[in-house]
Amino acid sequence: MTEQEPPKIEFPCDYPIKVLGRSVEEFEVEILAVFERHAPGFDRDAVRSRDSGKGTFTALTITIVATGKPQLDALHGDLMATGLVQMVI
Repeated sequence: MTEQEPPKIEFPCDYPIKVLGRSVEEFEVEILAVFERHAPGFDRDAVRSRDSGKGTFTALTITIVATGKPQLDALHGDLMATGLVQMVI
């Protein structure tokens, strides 16, 4: 059985990223600051926020113009380094 290759992404492209973390006061501010470092000028008005049913978690969906895998890898690393993020999809 051969391994299937993931689809190739052509950069630059619009790239939605969902960030899930505990619902704490500083979550959105910190996450948006990380995105601003890696994708300056992304559309803050298009950011979608959704709380879990019990309000324990918050999910932010942020669309950036991705320039390449190095940018996405660095963004992921910095998001996880905040200590506020449970998962990045």
